[in-house]
Amino acid sequence: MRTKLIVVGKLKEAHYKEACQEYLKRLQKYASVEVIEIKDEGKEKEAEKILAKCNNAFVVVLTEEGKQFTSLQFASFIQKRESDIVFILGGPYGLSDQVKKKANLLLSLSAMTLPHELCRVVFLEQLYRAYTILKNEKYHH
Repeated sequence: MRTKLIVVGKLKEAHYKEACQEYLKRLQKYASVEVIEIKDEGKEKEAEKILAKCNNAFVVVLTEEGKQFTSLQFASFIQKRESDIVFILGGPYGLSDQVKKKANLLLSLSAMTLPHELCRVVFLEQLYRAYTILKNEKYHH
């Protein structure tokens, strides 16, 4: 199973870059995670580029109106995936309805609105946590 994280925009703040790099480094032990950055240029152009990269994968769109999982539920969700999975995280103005309609699952990290750069960090941390849960490692308490 391959995992892609498609994100709109680049990380600008050094602390977000460092945190994402750290979690991607940790994730290498468990899975291959490819991060694809799409230029922030308006929802419709972004949608075309995002959808072109989804192929036949299971598509999860990260959005505040999505379903919320506990960390244990997210780990179980990851464990059950048998096909490639693509997670999509929009930019500061969100994603087009076209991208949301392509989703097999709408997933929310929080009922609160978070900056998109912080969402990337939180998502990567939760993905890392899910793998440590699945391996019964002591990261998750």
